[in-house]
Amino acid sequence: MDVGAINCLSYEDFVSVFGNVVERCPIIPAAVWSQRPFPSVAALQAAIFDFIDALPESGKEGILRCHPDLAGKELRGGTLTRESREEQGAAGLDRMDAAEVSRMASLNAQYKERFGFPFVICARASDKAAIAEQMCERLRNAHAQERSRAVEEVKKICRLRLQGLVLTDQINKL
Repeated sequence: MDVGAINCLSYEDFVSVFGNVVERCPIIPAAVWSQRPFPSVAALQAAIFDFIDALPESGKEGILRCHPDLAGKELRGGTLTRESREEQGAAGLDRMDAAEVSRMASLNAQYKERFGFPFVICARASDKAAIAEQMCERLRNAHAQERSRAVEEVKKICRLRLQGLVLTDQINKL
């Protein structure tokens, strides 16, 4: 899909195609659809990021709460979105032994208790060992610092998901 095709999508089709570029937040593409025509795919990405940045802190935390626990019950139960399943699989989170699953569950619980939202990291750009290490490190962050960091990770995930939906020659423009 190129920017011309993106700009021709009906509201319903646009939300259907881009509805999960931010995990389980179809309201975001629904909100930016009216900004068409986008001069480039990078402009679409910028519109999404601007929408996220304009949210109050509670809205940003709401986006974070839409993310599943890493290596959590949704992965084991097969109820992740297709994108999350692929991303967690790419990081090796679907191939963990019992001790690794237990450690990840403990870290997820500690993190959610401390911050009130799930740990978010661009899993596709990491691996299970680095993710666990980042969880430990980021548990030391102040709440506002961690919320900001997690939102930046959401944007990394969004960027990669957008790239997966557009033509290769459009990716270089992101």
